[in-house]
Amino acid sequence: MAQQARAIQTRRSILLAAATVFDERGYGSATISEILARAGATKGALYFHFASKEELALGVMEAQLEVGSLPTQLTKLQELVDQGLVLAHRLRHEPLVRASVGLAMEQGGGELDRGLPFHSWIARLETLLIEAKQQGEVLPHVNPAEAAQLLAGAFSGIQAMSQVLCERKDLEQRISMLLRYVLPSIALPAVLAVLEITETRAEQLLATVTDLDVPEGGREEE
Repeated sequence: MAQQARAIQTRRSILLAAATVFDERGYGSATISEILARAGATKGALYFHFASKEELALGVMEAQLEVGSLPTQLTKLQELVDQGLVLAHRLRHEPLVRASVGLAMEQGGGELDRGLPFHSWIARLETLLIEAKQQGEVLPHVNPAEAAQLLAGAFSGIQAMSQVLCERKDLEQRISMLLRYVLPSIALPAVLAVLEITETRAEQLLATVTDLDVPEGGREEE
């Protein structure tokens, strides 16, 4: 068990170090040697967990998909709102998630498949929208696949703008605003009226999550 715990900790350290280097230098300019120096790990330890720099970058990109088991809500649309607000909060506070999104949005370096997080988020949102439609929460005209792509794309654009304007300091506010304007075209009025779309909701939700895998040093304080 102790050996397994050390292996998990080593993997976490390598991921966090890689995230820092990718965030600072970009995927193309980052080197394995610099990542190893930041992690304080050996080349053997890195290649035990990740076969290549590309596989390491994919591991970093997967970080944004790890939201833990958020509380089940009365409506699927509230769960959809919660997913977006939690990601916004984590983008502000977790270097690993920032690097994950940065890699997905980075231009160039065509050898790295940046579609993984986009496809995964679209699929996740589409599933929630399908379930919401089955439960009678959405307007009759809503196409879950189209709405999922719209929401994922809008989030990406909003977070990029917030990054440029103020280093994402207002991201939760901007995502709340996005949802307040977009959801009236998706949700039935009775459902819309009970949705909680507040800037502080993500922090409250994350306080209840016990299985979110955040590397040591991977969350920043205000």
